[in-house]
Amino acid sequence: MNFRPSPRSWLVLALPVVGVLVLTYAATTPEPRVALDWQAAAEPLRDAPLPSGGTAQLSKCGVDEWPRPEPRGRAERSRHPRLTLSSWGYYDPGPKMPGDPRFTVHATVRTGDRPLVLEAPVAAGRVTVDFYGPHGEGVRASARGLTATVVDGGYLGKPLDVPASGRFRVDPGEELLLEVELPSGAVCPGHSLRDVSACSPEGTNDAADCPMVTLTLSDPAIRAYRAGTAGGGAAGAFSDRLVAVFLEPDVSRV
Repeated sequence: MNFRPSPRSWLVLALPVVGVLVLTYAATTPEPRVALDWQAAAEPLRDAPLPSGGTAQLSKCGVDEWPRPEPRGRAERSRHPRLTLSSWGYYDPGPKMPGDPRFTVHATVRTGDRPLVLEAPVAAGRVTVDFYGPHGEGVRASARGLTATVVDGGYLGKPLDVPASGRFRVDPGEELLLEVELPSGAVCPGHSLRDVSACSPEGTNDAADCPMVTLTLSDPAIRAYRAGTAGGGAAGAFSDRLVAVFLEPDVSRV
């Protein structure tokens, strides 16, 4: 007569074996090594320079903070000039096309009733991008010290030539289209350029399941514009920064 244990019997028979393995591993692993490994895993990430310029703010990975930075000065939250996020996404040209995979954020700058003139390149080394995962996940990607590229309105915007004046002018009723590339080195462990903007769960129709995005740029011309709009005063008291936040959780704090 053949004996064939049921699945339940296999489980009962396996439990003592697993217990022996666990005890054997604990007995043969030096205690100091275990503590050392835990300390290494718990060590926070450090910020690092990016090959293309700027800094990967890896020390912010997983930090669940308010997405809008503290104001730098007066009128930072005024209506004009205004920075607005328009789109972002990952693009992979594939093996048969030139270029590398890239993730870009697109935004527009609009002015008030006076022209705004920005030196080229726009906000050179003074652009910051942050992606925050939903449901308290914290920062997925963060980079500072980037530079915006002025582009046309086409798909995968084509960079515009710098005017002879060396400046880009934004007239009332017009807009300046900007593209900022998120470097792969600024993406936190556990994510990639491909999924840094993924919602959780995928396919959701609830905006609360999707990442928040913050884009900031600074330029002395913004401070001068705000000081002029306010009728003068000490220009240094006004902020030189524009801030755009997509899916800000509490608009009453804006």
